[in-house]
Amino acid sequence: MNKPAFAFPLWRKILRCIAMASGLFALLAGSCAWAGMDEGVQAYAKKDYANALIEFTFLAEQGNAVAQNKLGVMHTNGEGVPKSFAEALKWFRLAAKQGDAKAQFNLGLMYAQGDGVGQSNAEAVKWYKLAAEQGVAQAQFNLGLMLERGRGVAPNSVEAAKWYRLSAQQGYPQAQFKLGVMYAQGDGVRPDDVAAAQWFRLAADQGYASAQANLGNVYFLGRGVTQNDAEAVKWYKLAAEQGVIDSQSDLAYMYIDGRGVAQNYAEAVKWLRLAAEKGVADLQFNLGLIYAQGEGVPQDNAEAVKWFRLAAAQQIPAAHTGLGVMYARGDGVAQNYVEAVKLFRLGAEQGVPQAQANLGVMYARGRGVPQDDVEAYKWLSLAAAHGEAGAKDLLEKRASHMTQNQIAKAQGAARFWRERLGR
Repeated sequence: MNKPAFAFPLWRKILRCIAMASGLFALLAGSCAWAGMDEGVQAYAKKDYANALIEFTFLAEQGNAVAQNKLGVMHTNGEGVPKSFAEALKWFRLAAKQGDAKAQFNLGLMYAQGDGVGQSNAEAVKWYKLAAEQGVAQAQFNLGLMLERGRGVAPNSVEAAKWYRLSAQQGYPQAQFKLGVMYAQGDGVRPDDVAAAQWFRLAADQGYASAQANLGNVYFLGRGVTQNDAEAVKWYKLAAEQGVIDSQSDLAYMYIDGRGVAQNYAEAVKWLRLAAEKGVADLQFNLGLIYAQGEGVPQDNAEAVKWFRLAAAQQIPAAHTGLGVMYARGDGVAQNYVEAVKLFRLGAEQGVPQAQANLGVMYARGRGVPQDDVEAYKWLSLAAAHGEAGAKDLLEKRASHMTQNQIAKAQGAARFWRERLGR
């Protein structure tokens, strides 16, 4: 006959407790229970989940709320047992109803995420609040988020700030960051750049990347602190090293401009590339421009085409223009006037003056399209109106080959596009 699992360890535990019994049975029983808790905690810390499960199960079935919460955590994570949100929910609920603050927070999290139970922001708020009132910093922060965003409760930025502050005062970095944002924006609190900078620093000193990024901005702009490019670079770099895209680009531009750090295009390109590889279209375009112009790096038309193409695929008008230039010149790609015209048109119709000028030139010369003075005049006129270099001279030259009727027709077409583009 197969013996039930855990039979021997549980029997041994019962015998140990009986041996300890005396006239102070209640006190000794409590000591025995907490001895079992210590053993369970030690086993869990060593990742000896089998023995931790034995200790916690024995105590949880006797109604020990702390053990019930720990069992819930083990079922949530699949530690020593099959992962089961339903079982986790059961143990969290038992512990939470006994007032265990950690279990109340965990139960709130289950409701917020819909793990093992129907998703309910209202229930999440209920349990977060109970835990928050007992001082659980993460519950205070989560309750602040729910209040700020109006999830499961009417939005209330003043109340949100109150709970963020309680959490932040316990050193919870996410709350310190959010409180800094609220001071910077005057949301739920009176605007205070100095307070914002102080809270950002507390979170940044704990390695919280978003706070490091914002602290970099604070020093760059001199908001609540003395403006200091070197400090801005320091914090941008820490955030950039943690993968914050905005900080990677900010750091790159500091290297390009030589602000707070020696000018270094190689470093700039390194950080731009990291951000561009994550799909940020504007940075992909800027990286293409650096390679096309050879600014601080060896000129590489193939690399320029690669990055322009990636940015153009995300409908960046300037990237359409840059890629069009590469096709028109045959730089880094086989020369193709038809493709160049197509790309210039995409940029021109979105109001990019350089694209309008280039499209005008293509019509004037009949490259990739039939030669057409009216179309050339129209696009050159639009570019010249925005001060595009050389467009005015080309426009006057083109007009010298046109009749008054052609010029009037071109001016009418240009007027239509100015109205369409709202310029």
